[in-house]
Formats: sequence, C-alpha cells, structure tokens
Amino acid sequence: MKILYYDCFAGISGDMNLAAMIDLGVEPEHLRSELSKLGLDHEFELKVSADSRHGICGTRVDVELKNQDSAHDHNHHGHGHGHGHVHGHEHHEHGHSHGHGHEHAAHAPDHPHSHADHDHVQHSGHEHGHDHIHDSGHTHSHAHCHHGHAAHRNLADIEAIIMASTLADAVKETSLAIFRKVAQAESKVHGKPIDEVHFHEVGATDSIVDIVGAAICLHRLGVDAVWASPVELGGGFVRCAHGLIPVPAPATIEILHGVPTTRGKVQQETTTPTGAAILAALVEKFIDSPEMITEKTAYGIGHRESEIPNALRVHLAEAALAETSESGANARLLQCNIDDMTAEMLGAAMDLLMEKGARDVHFTAIQMKKNRPGTCLSLLCDEADEERFKELLFRHTTTLGIKSIRLHKTALDISFEQLDTPLGSVTMKNAILDGRIIRSKPELEECRDIARRNDMPLSEVYAVIEKSRK
Repeated sequence: MKILYYDCFAGISGDMNLAAMIDLGVEPEHLRSELSKLGLDHEFELKVSADSRHGICGTRVDVELKNQDSAHDHNHHGHGHGHGHVHGHEHHEHGHSHGHGHEHAAHAPDHPHSHADHDHVQHSGHEHGHDHIHDSGHTHSHAHCHHGHAAHRNLADIEAIIMASTLADAVKETSLAIFRKVAQAESKVHGKPIDEVHFHEVGATDSIVDIVGAAICLHRLGVDAVWASPVELGGGFVRCAHGLIPVPAPATIEILHGVPTTRGKVQQETTTPTGAAILAALVEKFIDSPEMITEKTAYGIGHRESEIPNALRVHLAEAALAETSESGANARLLQCNIDDMTAEMLGAAMDLLMEKGARDVHFTAIQMKKNRPGTCLSLLCDEADEERFKELLFRHTTTLGIKSIRLHKTALDISFEQLDTPLGSVTMKNAILDGRIIRSKPELEECRDIARRNDMPLSEVYAVIEKSRK
C-alpha cells in the first residue's frame, strides 16, 4: 500500500503543505493549471522557490495576492504579515502585513476568524481594529476589499466557487471536506451557526489556494492512504483586544480533537487552523512509529526562522505488511448494552464515534432484562485507541459498563484509482488479494453526488460507470 506520511515535528500550515507536496514531486505547473479552474487567477500568483532551515533544503511556496500596493507582499505566511484580519502570524505562512487589530505575539498565519469577532486574535504583532495599517505607513478603511481577496466570503460562497469549477469531483469533495472542518470549528468558537459566520481567512484567496491546492496535490500523488505523526502545536501566548490568549488557537484545538498532539517545542504557534484541517480531513491513521519503507522524502519550508527547523517533512512510502492490512495488528471490540437512548441519540453517537476514528460501529437489536428491548452497540478500534473510545462511549452514551474483547481481524488490502466516465471522473475502490485486484466498486458518495447533479437514478449512474470500465 502506497502511503503519504506527514512528519509534523514542527507543525503544519497551508503553505508549508503545498511546498512539501511540490518538493515531493507534484509539478508546479500542474498545480497552477488546476487552480486556474477556480477562476481566481486575477487574485493571486503562486511562486515556488528553494529555501532551507537549519541546513535542511526544501521548497518554499508564496501565494502573492494581486491588485494591491507594491509595498505589500502577501507572501503566504511569513514574517510580519498581517493579512486581512488575522494573519500576521510569523509562522510558516503569510507574509502580509495589515495591522488589523490583533496584537499578536508569536505565531503562524492562516487563522480563520469570524467577521463578527474582530478581536478573535490570531497572531503576530497586530492589533485588530477597523483599519488595515500596512508597513508602508498608509491605512485602508475596513470596508476596503482586502487586497485582492473577495471580501468576507463565507462557506456558501466557497462551496459555490468550488462546485462551479471544472476540477475533478474527487478534488472538489476533498476541498470541501477540509473547508468544513475549519467552518465547524470557527462556528463553535464564535458561537454562531455556520451560515452566519464570515471567514476572513478561510474566505481569503490565499486560504482557498492552500486548501484546494492540498486536495489537488493529494489526488495527483495517487496514494492509497494518508498517515501522520502526532502534531506539534507550539506554545506561548498571543495578545488580542481582550488580552492574552494561549497557543494553540481555539479553532486549531477544535479541529484536532481526538488527534494526538505535542506542545512546547517552541514558544510560538506551529500549527495553524488550515494545517490542522488538512490533517483532520485527510489522515486515516496517526502513528509515531510507522512500519514503512520510504521511497522519497521532501520538505516544505516555512517562512519564519525558529529554534527548531521550521519545515514540514513528508514521505512517500510503502506500508510494511503488518500495517498494510489490519490482520497484523491487535484490535479491540468494545460492546455495551443500552435501553434508555432514543434512535436519534444513538444515531448521533454513531456519527461521532466514526468521526473520531473508529474502524466500525454497528447496532444489534437485543432483548434485555425485565423484557426491555435494547440495543447492543459494538465498536471496533485499534488496540492503542481502546481507552480513548471507552471514554467517548461513557461520555456520549448512557451505558454504565463496557465489555472489551481482544480479537484478530483479517482484511483485504485496498487501493484507489480514478476512472474517467461520461459523467466525470469517479474514484474506484479496489479489493486486493495476494497482490491481485479481485473486485472494484465506485465510491458511493461520489455516485450520489453525480446522481443529484444530473438528476439521475443512482442505479443509472452505476450502469454508466460499469459500461466505462469495459
């Protein structure tokens, strides 16, 4: 199984991810060509260059925004930037500088924040007010369209841009999954419904480039799975209108619930909300000591100097046999019997458990004591995740006890490939036995999306795909 492995020893940000993907082999011209399908070429320019940190050479990416004064350089995440409202993170990203009312003390760049919350600080050296104060010494009114960004895009605006593009359906789906991770976190942080939150950073052009670019690069690599190490978040504080707030930022914490993280290697922000969302949406397994055979290693260089190398390391690798299938690792079956939860509550619990990384969750109707009909909830997880899922079961169900059963699961290897059809590109999932594909099927959600867009029965979509395979 071919995997992409993120080694996040210094965290991750949107531009560092793009840089790492290009350093790994994604052609810059392919990325530019695909991004052009968004129809936003008039808003940005993608610059790729060589750079190094602590003697480690790699690739650096700058997303420079157009239609702005020459004095401002929107180098995606860099020193002294202050893009839109929150940037300024002196982290890996952004080289913009609009003093927007946040006084940030140290950090990173791509934090989204709600238009309704101007003092949601996000980092580095600015105070958030109504005017953008630039390094060149002049001020732009708050109503000004932030240097080439479409002002105040919200999630619906972003979805419209992506869905109207000619990007492959799989790229659209991945891009929207990442955006929704950020949107959900920002909505919770600001206490507003998603459709009422305007994301200056998420809606900014450079963040669209970061996130859609991440999806383009992932599908260009054609890996079977994405794994990652625990994620370094940094430490310290940043200053906002209400005073000091801790690093990592609130949105980053929300996005990474259930993900293993580390903190404190440096007293500055190392992982941004965009970087966190990329991992949360793409990574299937977080593991610090994977058994794999590396084929290529690459580095995405951040824009800030730091006590540790400010770089994102990634590997293309073949997973060792023990990790390639689930048969080589111990698993746990957790079970609990419940007779006092409604169907709606049980459904919500299942959704949450799957989102948190359970291998499988299913319900079985049972007859309990005192002739009460009940439900047996069964959850399959990795041995290392047993305690985490026990805690989730106690918190999100009414059970008073959980049975834990050690078991051995044998599973086929799987791979993914794109199939061109008259209805567009479709992801095919292949089942592999002894190195040979024994059956394939299209991804259901992509087929459902095609059916909706073309007003077709799902069965007809499957028939068109099957005909394209012959």
